[in-house]
Amino acid sequence: MVAGVCVGAVAAVVLAAGAGSAYGADGGADPGTAAPERERGYVMRTDARFAPPAALVPSAAVTYDETFVPAGAWIEVGQSTAPDGATSVRLKVRGVKPGHSFGVHVHQKPCAADPAAAGGHYQHVKSTDPHQANPDNEVWLDFTAGPTGSGDASARHDWGFRRGEASSVVLHAEPGNHGSRVGCFTIPFGWTAGTA
Repeated sequence: MVAGVCVGAVAAVVLAAGAGSAYGADGGADPGTAAPERERGYVMRTDARFAPPAALVPSAAVTYDETFVPAGAWIEVGQSTAPDGATSVRLKVRGVKPGHSFGVHVHQKPCAADPAAAGGHYQHVKSTDPHQANPDNEVWLDFTAGPTGSGDASARHDWGFRRGEASSVVLHAEPGNHGSRVGCFTIPFGWTAGTA
């Protein structure tokens, strides 16, 4: 609640899962789907407005520090996964702290009131080696907000997500592999067959 206005929002999701047993937000598509439809892969776009964890109307986008991510700031994340497993993730934000550089990564678990609930970064090759925490093995979407608090970023990898292991995007107070968690957005990421 900000100045008497409810800022929580339910995320809008646009999905186009047409990949048969290979891709899909729910683990696959209708087995009766025609081959040309299945060959398209997985496409998803979702957006929401950030709200504090205790907002009257909850949101899929949670702000943990309104200095960096004010309530009411907007976020959109899109994913497209080709039939060969190559995955692109796109991020757009509006209304965050102007001129600030954010670190943004795909995380393993959904957002919750506790910033730590989103777990660690999603890694293509799981490792405890700190050298594996890099933009090639993880999805990094770092950006610097413009004068009006807008920003965008994208990342592309030749690999796809494993089923149930990529569930959110976390905004950090610093770019790279540092900084406290200042915002989180739960995402219906699709997964790739053979990685379940």
